[in-house]
Amino acid sequence: MTSRTLRMPFGLKLLVAVFVVTWSIVALFPLFWITVMSVRLPVDGLSSNPLDVLMGPRTRALSGGLSLAGLAVWIVALVALYRLPVRHGEAAAARLAVGGRPFAGWMLAGAGYGIGLAAAVGWLIPAAVGLVDRVLAPVPLLGWLATPAIGMTLEHYRAVWVQHEFYRNFLNSMLITAGVVTISLSVGTLAGYALARARSNLAFWLLIAALVFRALPHSVLVTGYVPAFVNSADLLAPLWANPLTGWFFQLFAARPPTLYGMPWATIIVLVSINQPFTIWMMRSFFQNIPSELDEAARVDGCSHFGAFVRVIMPVMWPGVITTGLFSFLLAYNDYLVTALLLDAQSQTMVPAITQFLNRDTRASDQIEAIAAAVSITAPLFLLVLVFQKQIVSGLTQGAVKG
Repeated sequence: MTSRTLRMPFGLKLLVAVFVVTWSIVALFPLFWITVMSVRLPVDGLSSNPLDVLMGPRTRALSGGLSLAGLAVWIVALVALYRLPVRHGEAAAARLAVGGRPFAGWMLAGAGYGIGLAAAVGWLIPAAVGLVDRVLAPVPLLGWLATPAIGMTLEHYRAVWVQHEFYRNFLNSMLITAGVVTISLSVGTLAGYALARARSNLAFWLLIAALVFRALPHSVLVTGYVPAFVNSADLLAPLWANPLTGWFFQLFAARPPTLYGMPWATIIVLVSINQPFTIWMMRSFFQNIPSELDEAARVDGCSHFGAFVRVIMPVMWPGVITTGLFSFLLAYNDYLVTALLLDAQSQTMVPAITQFLNRDTRASDQIEAIAAAVSITAPLFLLVLVFQKQIVSGLTQGAVKG
């Protein structure tokens, strides 16, 4: 039973509740509003009347809509999809762990859940809604539940993903973020472990230098990269022309490459910008692991690297997943670097949204840009749903209690 002295006063409880509710409304309202706008025709989605945006009367008249029964099916299905990884995600990841590697199990579980979620939202749930409407429509007292009540259309999403081939930008985003996360975690894990166990002044100054570099605005850093990327062929030409080095570089390319528009070059830039953040996070997690674990592993015959892989890393997965998620977000949400260093063919999703607004902007272009913006949030929600327990564990405890 909670002690009376530890109980929160009613006034403080009320203040906290009001703050949380207010913050939730302010934070989530823009996402909710653009999601509603994205499934309305421009005449409703861009209307100055909030009720027209919410209900979509002209969208319902022109393109159909969603019935109350269909809305109930969607709510039940989305709640079930949310609870599925919460209840069964850890068990599924344990079964899918290849070679006893938890990270591989979580990656496979996340990929499987993402495919299942896409199939459910794109096909299974709409089919279930249609079936429920057909069943209820002939019933005398329940037929009104199958009558369209809220205007809804997916034509803007079809235009974005099919006509404008937004899926190419999605694949480019996945390529860039996967490369950034893989390299950042590999380097950050080793560097964070080394700096957490180091006791020299050099380690301290390396951390300070990394922090200062991470604090610089992206606009300052990218300004230095753009000329090098654009003129890379001329800058690298002496390496190809020199007899001592030319034979080696010509094994990979007959002439100096142009780095502009190359995804792998952009991955290196994003890693160099975001790596200090990864190192700092991993170092803080490693510091929560008692150094006695390393010493015990060394006594049992492990090398330094063997102790790191076999003893330290198995208890570090919450920290690795948390750091990996933040690395993903930093690369996935980046606009400035990808907009300036990638061409139209290799552009990622975030800067690609501006394509819908750079043309002769019509009302439908604005709604398509909104639909593209809503589409970008889907992978972020997927990551949070799959890894929420690991994120909470990593943020609150680090790795283990010392």
